[in-house]
Amino acid sequence: MSEQRGAGVLTAIALFKLVKAILLIALGVGAFSLVFEHDTVRTIRTALGQLGINPHQPLMMKAIAKVTGLDHRRLEEVGVGTFVYAIVFLVEGTGLLLRRRWAEYLTVIVTASFIPFEIYELVHEASAFKVVGLVVNVLIVVYLVLRLLRERREKRVQHA
Repeated sequence: MSEQRGAGVLTAIALFKLVKAILLIALGVGAFSLVFEHDTVRTIRTALGQLGINPHQPLMMKAIAKVTGLDHRRLEEVGVGTFVYAIVFLVEGTGLLLRRRWAEYLTVIVTASFIPFEIYELVHEASAFKVVGLVVNVLIVVYLVLRLLRERREKRVQHA
């Protein structure tokens, strides 16, 4: 694989991680805003409508029901958890954009660690979205592992 193509793949992975971070930050802000909101359902429906999403679609109605069933403590936990994951994804994405080797290792470790949970979720409630997410994460791990192994092998050949 050419170095330029490899750099393009790393950039794509980095951007994917950064987009995930942005989405998680938005989710965390949303969770915290619901802690202080008295009419949670109306707030969520209004926000979805502003995003151009029909809040009366079955999937959206199910998500709204799930979120509004959470107590304030659980919403705070969701908010904190999403911010923690967002920070990890920001570090991964930024490190990959800067072509740092540690970021490749970190991305392999973090992404691979989520795969068992993704499989568990897929087995319990399958969806096309979950399948795509799992496939993308497996491809990221395989690509980065092969890249790291190839670079290690090239360094050994250069030193020999």
